[in-house]
Amino acid sequence: MSNSAYTLITADTHAGGSHAQYREYLDPKARDAFDEWRGGYKNPSQEHYGKKKMRNWDYDIRTNDQNSQGVVGEVVFPNTVPPFYSKSIVIAQPPRPEQYPMCLAGIRAHNRWLVDFCAEDPGRRAGIGLILPNDLDEAIKDIEFIAKSGLRGGVLLPLIPPDCDWLPSLYEKAWDRVFAAIQDHDLVINQHSGQGSPAYGDDLVGEALWMSEVTFYCQAGFRHLLMSGVFERFNRLKYILTESGCAWVSPMLAQLDGIHQGIKHGAIGEMHYDGDWVLKDLPSEYARRNCWYGASFPSKADLDGIDKLGPDRILWGNDYPHFEGTFPYNLESLRLTFEDVPERERRMVFGENAAKLYQFDLDKLRPQAEKYGPTPEEVNTPLSRDEIPRDATCALFRNALYAAG
Repeated sequence: MSNSAYTLITADTHAGGSHAQYREYLDPKARDAFDEWRGGYKNPSQEHYGKKKMRNWDYDIRTNDQNSQGVVGEVVFPNTVPPFYSKSIVIAQPPRPEQYPMCLAGIRAHNRWLVDFCAEDPGRRAGIGLILPNDLDEAIKDIEFIAKSGLRGGVLLPLIPPDCDWLPSLYEKAWDRVFAAIQDHDLVINQHSGQGSPAYGDDLVGEALWMSEVTFYCQAGFRHLLMSGVFERFNRLKYILTESGCAWVSPMLAQLDGIHQGIKHGAIGEMHYDGDWVLKDLPSEYARRNCWYGASFPSKADLDGIDKLGPDRILWGNDYPHFEGTFPYNLESLRLTFEDVPERERRMVFGENAAKLYQFDLDKLRPQAEKYGPTPEEVNTPLSRDEIPRDATCALFRNALYAAG
């Protein structure tokens, strides 16, 4: 086993339907409105046309690309723009009340499309279904659909931006019935980098501020669920934050543990507390039991802290088909950062952790892994400065080039 090829399961890919495909999955009552919306819609990212855009839904292109990178399993987040949205739901704010009915029709069309997309290659694809926070009773209906349809990737739990004051925050008890439904159906709670930020406007200053603060806001769900006692009340929940690295986790847990201990003590500095506190254990203890980290293409700093978090809690991903991901230089990324990671930990991070969390059958994936997967010998070969891809747009390679001088 130690010399066999790695079973690479990426816990971070994205896919979605074309507008023509989504139309067929819409409730028929919404199709006239969709045709009107589609007539006025302009794709804000013109470079997404062509083969790159088709990677979101084309079986042959996607399968050949992933095979070429040694990847034999994938967890599928949304990517394309659902009906009645202006941008991908991964970075879109939740809909306003007047937008909600049509956006709900749009995400339900995506969920139906996703069921068929995953059915094309069910052993390889674990799809993540969508819910909206505007009406939590309707969200529970969508959770039931996700579970009954076999979308074993689970639920993309919305992050609530601070300026969306018409919605309940994740730390409010209103969400308990949603968490109960997710736990009852044994689904994974997923959150993803890009969500949760306030609206900054559309100019370059706003874009720069979004980029500078997106990490803080995407980690808000992690903080809010831990500190509001969600994992105390629902101790079988499984939560993962993806494409956010993991080097930040230990310092943040130390901070949250300190806050917890201060509240239990009754004071932090001049701040005094009384009343019933919702946590019985340290936040870090709930995290160890209930949380995972989709570190995607982890940096050396992320991997240096793996023992503190537990090597069974970190999942690798290639962010296909995004430009900031490692495609088409997957092997180079593994050689750059994993050459000195112990063999047992590699196999856990590369695929075994994802298989356990998302119910992939490793035995069924093994033949494809032996055919396409990278070998220990290949990953053991450090990537030299001259081999760092100059045309790659992944931050992993850009940072390596900068560090190399």
